[in-house]
Amino acid sequence: MVAGNVTGRIRHARPGRLRPGRAAAHPRRLPRRARRRLVGGVLLLAAGCAALYSCTDLVFGPPAGVDSGSPPGQWAMFRHGPGRAGSTAAAGPVPRGAIKWVFAAGAPIHSSPAVAGGVVYVGARDSRLYAVDAATGVKRWEYQAGSWIDSSPAVVDGAVYVGSSDGYLYALDAQTGAVRWRFETRYDIRSSPAVADGVVYVGTGGRAVVAVDAATGAERWRFAAEGRVDSSPAVADGVVYVGVSTKYLYALHARDGRRRLSFKTFAPVLSSPALHGGTVYAATARGDLYAIDAAARNWPIEERLRPYWLQLWAFGLPVPAPRPPTGFQWRQRLGGDGAASPVVAGGVVYAAADERLAALDLPAGEARWEFTAGARISSSPALAGGILFAAAEDGMLHALDAATGAPRWELAAGGKITASPAVAGGTLYVGSHDGNLYAIE
Repeated sequence: MVAGNVTGRIRHARPGRLRPGRAAAHPRRLPRRARRRLVGGVLLLAAGCAALYSCTDLVFGPPAGVDSGSPPGQWAMFRHGPGRAGSTAAAGPVPRGAIKWVFAAGAPIHSSPAVAGGVVYVGARDSRLYAVDAATGVKRWEYQAGSWIDSSPAVVDGAVYVGSSDGYLYALDAQTGAVRWRFETRYDIRSSPAVADGVVYVGTGGRAVVAVDAATGAERWRFAAEGRVDSSPAVADGVVYVGVSTKYLYALHARDGRRRLSFKTFAPVLSSPALHGGTVYAATARGDLYAIDAAARNWPIEERLRPYWLQLWAFGLPVPAPRPPTGFQWRQRLGGDGAASPVVAGGVVYAAADERLAALDLPAGEARWEFTAGARISSSPALAGGILFAAAEDGMLHALDAATGAPRWELAAGGKITASPAVAGGTLYVGSHDGNLYAIE
């Protein structure tokens, strides 16, 4: 009976429960308040790292020395040198207005020529890219694309990069015209590519700026813009500057396309921005010229807060007066419509709007001189040897003294000129809507 009673009192150990004689090993848990502080600290650290990454250059700043430009003595891409400033300091003879040769393309030329290695490369509205001997005007080769080539070519390391209205960015062999690769954007390309540090940057009609590997044609990154990107990018000190049709100028990180600055211009920016001395100069389609700090960056949620701030201040509520947009230095009203890219050199910026061409002294943008052409100047001027070359839509090419604006000579083409001149080796090259490419010495 006793044994049976003892047996009846024995309880079998349940799986997972400690047996008598072993110490209980309970995990130590942080108090609830400490856990909250820890989570909050981690979130603040993550937010701080994100702010450093996106709003400063302390982490992954722009790569120094990444610039788009032409080798000495050449005009290898649109607007010539680093920053698309449209000027060359190459020593040598200056064009004096005599026609050296004329090359007849099959259609009007809006593309601005590139000159490299003794060859002139230019696109035409017969969908062809032409390679022409710079000394003789004899065609070396031609390439047939699928549509107009209004984009201006860039020639770098033996390759010619050019966009077409057929939606492709092409890389062609500079010697033969053979296709190395083509990159499909699905939208027309009027923007002229810039090449820097092995990457091709170009805007598209599909509201995007794309960066493409120059050797393989593989996409590096894509930035979604708020409108068409007909403006030609400029690359300087690791930053890509480009305008869009929805009244903005963007500054993008050249490595990954992160947006650094979004500057509202209140009119489309169709021309290429020009950089000089840490300032970006951008002309709008309404005829305004802006000077913008090239190193500026938007402060967090600036674009969202600023419209409300302006409205509160306009209604007379007790808020501080809005400060100028980030990066703003000055604005000069040129008047009329503008599509030409500015030229910057020697402490002067040259900009066109309608028939007017103005020289403005830096840094404040004060007027120095003004020249009036016989028709609208939509071609971007070029500066070489102290002479400013500007073409108008009446077909007249004007050579002006850069210091005074006084005319030196002029020459008439057979049709309007919207392409921008290129100057290399003492010769000026420019295309016309009469279908001719002119070499002028």
